Amino acid sequence: MSVYRVLDKLESYVHEGTWLPAGFRVLSEERLVEFVEKIRSTLPKEVGRAQIIAKDQERVMRAAQEKADELIDDHEIVQRARTTAEVVLREAEERARKIREGADHYATQVLAEMEGRLAAALGSVQKGRAALANAPKPAAAPQQQPLAEAAAKSKRAAFDLNTSEDTAELESVDALNV
Repeated sequence: MSVYRVLDKLESYVHEGTWLPAGFRVLSEERLVEFVEKIRSTLPKEVGRAQIIAKDQERVMRAAQEKADELIDDHEIVQRARTTAEVVLREAEERARKIREGADHYATQVLAEMEGRLAAALGSVQKGRAALANAPKPAAAPQQQPLAEAAAKSKRAAFDLNTSEDTAELESVDALNV
């Protein structure tokens, strides 16, 4: 039987009761207690649980407030971590940019220096070719040819020595900059 049906029966019992003067009705105590017991027995278990929750309302509200405070604190920690991460990322990007600029500047200097040395070497080569092109061609004397070869070897050795000194100097500059 449902709670509502029992309540309807109780209401009709009250209306059927005997009237007394001054607006009172006579009802059977046993019958009223019987209706109350039927109502209790038909109440769903959830009503009992709701009563327990209502009694523990303050405790539940306190626990909910504590949980909300924890979530707010966690949110603040996450926000601070994100802010810190953004700062670290910006600093890293700035350092990387400065390192790239420094490397580009160094490479430009080294290339300019190499260009100057190559230009000087090219000038020497062109002068040597011009000198050879303008030189009179004597009759090939067997004694002069070994002399010309010795001179060419001497010039080549001097050029190689100069080049190896320049290379050693460049390598020492590279070692200092690394």
